[in-house]
Amino acid sequence: MKDFLINGNYILPGENTSVILNTYKLPTKTSIEIPVHIYRSKKEGPTILLSAGMHGDETNGIEIVRRIMTRPEVHNLKCGNLIVLPVINIVSFLFGSRDLPDGRDLNRCFPGNKNGSFGARIAYDLMKTIIPLIDFGVDFHTGGAKINNYPQLRCVFNFPDNEEIAKRFSAPLIIDSVYRDGTFRKEAAKKGKPILVYEGGESLRFDYGAINEGVNGCLRLMKSYDMIDIEVPNNPSVRIIKDTWVRAKTSGLFHFNKANGSHVDKNELIGVICNPYGEVETKIISPVSGYVVGVNNQPVVNEGDALIHIGLTHTD
Repeated sequence: MKDFLINGNYILPGENTSVILNTYKLPTKTSIEIPVHIYRSKKEGPTILLSAGMHGDETNGIEIVRRIMTRPEVHNLKCGNLIVLPVINIVSFLFGSRDLPDGRDLNRCFPGNKNGSFGARIAYDLMKTIIPLIDFGVDFHTGGAKINNYPQLRCVFNFPDNEEIAKRFSAPLIIDSVYRDGTFRKEAAKKGKPILVYEGGESLRFDYGAINEGVNGCLRLMKSYDMIDIEVPNNPSVRIIKDTWVRAKTSGLFHFNKANGSHVDKNELIGVICNPYGEVETKIISPVSGYVVGVNNQPVVNEGDALIHIGLTHTD
């Protein structure tokens, strides 16, 4: 088995330790360090990355990874290796914000530049140091402001091994999601390293259902590779091959009539938008049959706002 080298530190097979990915200086001369936690078995097996906090307000993912790190099975892996980045975007996490201090989105800074912006330097270090060590990984996110995502795993079905890894994780929804430029998973894919994205809940709000699904998915994934020996419930997944947003046709107060994650039928009444003065009520009719992938929790909406995200299992 090869030794792991991270920022001048060798981590040998059988070691569990923490090292610093790199140190970054703020204008106040304050040092920001990104911790990396490594759990290694002496027996050959896959090397999995679990990362969270790419955006500082995505607390559900951070909690999922924290819970995994506390598991005794993780500290005594039967085979393989686990690399854990609980909070990538330390600065934004401190301020509870999505973006970096310069306004950039860290997940649009990849593959990075060692002499670039703050975000570009972090991205560069991840690509140069962590990606070469792993076989695949799961990057944990949540919905953005006001958007509550039902627990889901996003991957590219036609990329080698993506769907197989997703089935092993077995989130409630597995969604075929195209790569976006500048993202961690796209640049990792170019290196032949699948990174799947887990989405659950909304920003700055714990969703314990989404957290539990994420934890169980990680345990199922590691168990499927014989890295741990643990009883974990099986979970049926729905395969989503296409998605669409239902948008507000009028402005007003938005009421959603279905549960997040539920199935809806084409032409079904799924919500209403009410005029705040009691004069108008506009029905929201589902244009397709599918599953609710996410919902806008904002009660006051404007014409054209994205309200309900629906995933389709077929294209007919």
